[in-house]
Amino acid sequence: MKALLVVANPNPCSLTHALAEAARSALLGRGYDVSFHDLYAEGFNPVQPAGEFDNVSSVDPLVEQYCAELEQADFAVVSHPNWWGQPPAILKGWVDRVFRLGTAYGYPPGVPPEGEPVGLLKVRTAVVLNTSNTPAEREAHVFGDPLDALWKRCVFGLCGVSRVERRMFGPVSGSTAEQRHTWLAEARGMVERVA
Repeated sequence: MKALLVVANPNPCSLTHALAEAARSALLGRGYDVSFHDLYAEGFNPVQPAGEFDNVSSVDPLVEQYCAELEQADFAVVSHPNWWGQPPAILKGWVDRVFRLGTAYGYPPGVPPEGEPVGLLKVRTAVVLNTSNTPAEREAHVFGDPLDALWKRCVFGLCGVSRVERRMFGPVSGSTAEQRHTWLAEARGMVERVA
């Protein structure tokens, strides 16, 4: 079984990274072959160049590697902070360039691009681990929790992933070492449970 794990936070000492490591440990413990990517450390370019306007291929070998790993993955984990109700730009660019036509979704014969796409991913379960400084209640009631809709419906759901588990950890600022330890155990347990 193969898993793809992507983390997007410029601070390698962040809780976001620690959550990703907890998820990786859980997946390895379940016998998964894990492809782990830290988008900032790898210097991923999130800007889709004009030559990729058809979004079916790339001259960037890193994009091609990510696409191949996404196609082969049985399980996916994404770990990122909540910035303005969105993932960091580097992760949005990764979705734009990697969740592409022919890799993550397609159209049945005779269905034009304005028609309804079908998901192509082999992934059946995805886990999204978010960090935030906004209390969960405020995120849901004031902002409507846009990350939940983004990952469950707009990205993974559209691409055929039937189960998406997501958890927001925070507020991170002012959290204690004990609280962060509890969150890491929770993230590991969550991944173990659904993997």
